Amino acid sequence: MAPTLDRAEARRLVETYSDLILRLSYTYLGNTHDAQDICQDIFLKLLQHPQTFDSPEHERAWIIRAAVNLCKDHLKSRWRRTTVALEAAEIVPAPQPEEGSLLAALELLPPKYRAVIYLYYYEGYSAREIGALLGEKPATVFTRLERGRQKLRTYLEQEDLT
Repeated sequence: MAPTLDRAEARRLVETYSDLILRLSYTYLGNTHDAQDICQDIFLKLLQHPQTFDSPEHERAWIIRAAVNLCKDHLKSRWRRTTVALEAAEIVPAPQPEEGSLLAALELLPPKYRAVIYLYYYEGYSAREIGALLGEKPATVFTRLERGRQKLRTYLEQEDLT
């Protein structure tokens, strides 16, 4: 019989991982609402098909991997390619990051660079751990970190020159 997820365990998972899932998903998708959808999908998946984890590290790795996979699926979906973002139709635009800020420069990076930089600097994972989480070779992660840093440096230098 499959393990069941009680209310206290569900609450613990949400309190422990919702912020991580939201931030990681946002780095991939660049949209708060889509990131919230990914977060809900992960918790629904856990409620419908509870998992057994060997350790807290295994649990965290599973959740990160699930978030990455759902974000990649979302980016490839036909719906995303054939619809217009709600932001494009709004009359009053949402406040944007201040021009020249680190956040604005980080948002200019492609998702594959944003994700590794986020996991490395904000979540404290090593490049080898990120490789395992994302299903990439460590050399690929090292390359993305380096290229992401270079692109970020270029963006920031361009802002200082204007």
